[in-house]
Amino acid sequence: MDGNATTTHNNVALLSVTSMLAPRITTSAEIDSQLQPALKRLRLPTGLLQRVAGVQERRNWDEGATFDDAAVTAGKRALHEAGIEPSQVGLLINTSVTRKHLEPSVAVRIHHGLGLPSSATNFDIANACLGFVNGMTLAAQLIDSGQVDYAVVIDGEDADEIQTNTIERLGRPSISRKDFMSEFASLTLGSGAAAAVLGRADRHPEGHRMLGGVTRAATQFNGLCVGSVDGMFTDAKALLKGGMELVVSAWTEAKRDWNWSSMDRYILHQVSDVHTDAIVKATGLDRARVPLTYPLFGNVGPASIPITLAEEARTLQPGNRVLLMGVGSGLNTAMMELAW
Repeated sequence: MDGNATTTHNNVALLSVTSMLAPRITTSAEIDSQLQPALKRLRLPTGLLQRVAGVQERRNWDEGATFDDAAVTAGKRALHEAGIEPSQVGLLINTSVTRKHLEPSVAVRIHHGLGLPSSATNFDIANACLGFVNGMTLAAQLIDSGQVDYAVVIDGEDADEIQTNTIERLGRPSISRKDFMSEFASLTLGSGAAAAVLGRADRHPEGHRMLGGVTRAATQFNGLCVGSVDGMFTDAKALLKGGMELVVSAWTEAKRDWNWSSMDRYILHQVSDVHTDAIVKATGLDRARVPLTYPLFGNVGPASIPITLAEEARTLQPGNRVLLMGVGSGLNTAMMELAW
């Protein structure tokens, strides 16, 4: 039975994508040092983050800096690079997992910070690490429908509090090896922000066409990765198994409508060596065409895909084919093709 939802776009282009990297570097060796008493007590080796996850460093914000201020900065850069005035924007979608409070939305703060007009619709989309790709898809649909001319999709993440809380909790005498490993993924998270501007392709031949893609859900796995400001708790083995089954199913069915076997770049959501190796093997991707940012930036949640795309954009050439791919807690997967 067909499980994929397929979307195609007729007249939408990505006009710019920018990132804002948090300035402070926290190495995995530093985290090992803070966790040394717990590692010794639990008889766990140092270097797990480096050897198992492949995360050498992650970024953190400086004192007083905020994720939403960073998102505003990324948005201003994206508008400038696209040559679009704030007054032209009809839609702002914030996809941040991080939020200071339940209401109002994070989007209102960013809308104000960007100086967007009161006519610009603004709201948050929350779908774990897939939020940014989902936001791009929704914005593209509204552009195709003629409701808006330009849209900004934006994300800001702050992993600092989670990191601090997790390290403190893992140092408690009551923590077991099982507890430690269930929170291991929290230590791979990083902070950063990203933004993209989308518009009508017929008005911007210099833009990068958004062609469309597929989504697929496996929500029976909704309890395998659950996060809050206190930490992210995962069943890593079951999460990897369920995620790979989901990706392979979506990838296999997508072949009926899309040919993604020889893309010039595969921009994956950045998680770890284990996750990346599993996707590459399961789908037969050319590893040389899969750029990695998690070794230096960690897992920056929904901002990971646009940050990686922004980093890779400088080497992409007109005519290159780019596939955005990700799996988000819940579980959901999405794949979207861009014609560079």
